[in-house]
Amino acid sequence: MPQSIEQQQIQQQLQELKDALDSGVFVQVRRMLNSLPAVDVARLLESSPPKARNILWDMIEAEHRADILQHIGDDIRAHFLRKMNTSQLTAVAEELDTDDLADVLQQLPNAVTQQVLRSLDTQDRQRVERVLSFPEDTAGGLMDTDTITVRPSNTLDVVFRYLRRHSEIPPMTDNLLVVNRRDEFIGLLPIAKMLVSDLSITVREIMITEVEAISADLDDAEVATLFERHDWVSAPVVDKQGKLLGRITIDDVVDVIREEADHSLMSMAGLDEDEDTFAPVLKTTKRRSIWLGLNVVTAVIASMTIGLFKDTIEQVVALAILMPIVASMGGIAGNQTLIVVIRGMALGQIGKANARWLMSRELGVGVLNGILWASVVAVIAVIWFEDPRIGIVLAAAMLINLVVAAIAGAGLPLLLRALKIDPALAGSMFLTTITDVIGFMTFLGLATLIYA
Repeated sequence: MPQSIEQQQIQQQLQELKDALDSGVFVQVRRMLNSLPAVDVARLLESSPPKARNILWDMIEAEHRADILQHIGDDIRAHFLRKMNTSQLTAVAEELDTDDLADVLQQLPNAVTQQVLRSLDTQDRQRVERVLSFPEDTAGGLMDTDTITVRPSNTLDVVFRYLRRHSEIPPMTDNLLVVNRRDEFIGLLPIAKMLVSDLSITVREIMITEVEAISADLDDAEVATLFERHDWVSAPVVDKQGKLLGRITIDDVVDVIREEADHSLMSMAGLDEDEDTFAPVLKTTKRRSIWLGLNVVTAVIASMTIGLFKDTIEQVVALAILMPIVASMGGIAGNQTLIVVIRGMALGQIGKANARWLMSRELGVGVLNGILWASVVAVIAVIWFEDPRIGIVLAAAMLINLVVAAIAGAGLPLLLRALKIDPALAGSMFLTTITDVIGFMTFLGLATLIYA
């Protein structure tokens, strides 16, 4: 896969830093690190092996560390946080937005978290505790409490004078949030509309009321879907009583989308989406061994199925040669269906109303592909081994396995979701076991019947 311009720049910067470190020019490295944007430094740290990463981190000035921590993956961030004492953590906390600080505190021991919270002023502590009271993967855990609110009775002149009292407004502010005296959200005041309206009119006259705020307990994946559907830059978050709690901005939603994509990709191999590419050998081995152990169990089940027909295999050697084809075709067909269904579920496109239609569609695809490729492979087998019976066995087994693979690929994600199990994490392993066992069972079972 060709590298993007950004990836090439990162690799070039890494090489420059490596050359400078190797030559002992630490002053140059320090100057380079502290002059780069925080996001670039974060990428450099993530792209460095552990030893070099620690050296680079020690060269970063304290006032830059808070910004960099916002852009680093959880696994690496936790590593750096463990190296910091309470006073250093407090200094970092003072520079972070509420939602980013909450993310950092969730990776610290409870005792350290309480120490950092006590070091904050009352208002900031209450804001952070409000975010921490919600699960990390909900709108409440994602929101930032730094908002600007106005009342509907205010004139635009009053609103502008109020804004000028601030040294700056929160990033990604495209709307001001309109609340009543009980702090209940009632509408949005677009800044773009304010700029072209008469200063004497009230907020009530131009605010947007036909907008629904996001519930604080809404899943973050659903939040991302709403942002994508409505092209939002920011959105208010409310509690069950409609009281304004904070807002979510598009930069946080982009992080959610990226994490969901990473999760789907890495879960297929049983890995964490925050897996450190350059993690130490023992740590990486431990994480991967668990998934490998589960796969050993499924492989043993498939092998035991083959063992039931060892006498047949001894009599017809061709079965041992052709047997992997049936299981392989079933696995590929099943994974195609599985990935399509998991993606549809992630996008919110699949539910009870259309699940039956989807199952029927995948069944039809399985039958047609089964007939096509069973015929092709059967002809090849007959020509190869000059035995029509082996072609019949192979064709029938492949057709059955492709149909089963289609049903399993479509049905497993729905079943796992109903059981509160992540389909992306467990679906592939279960599917492989099903297609292997059914493939071997049908192929060798039919062979036993015919050659008996």
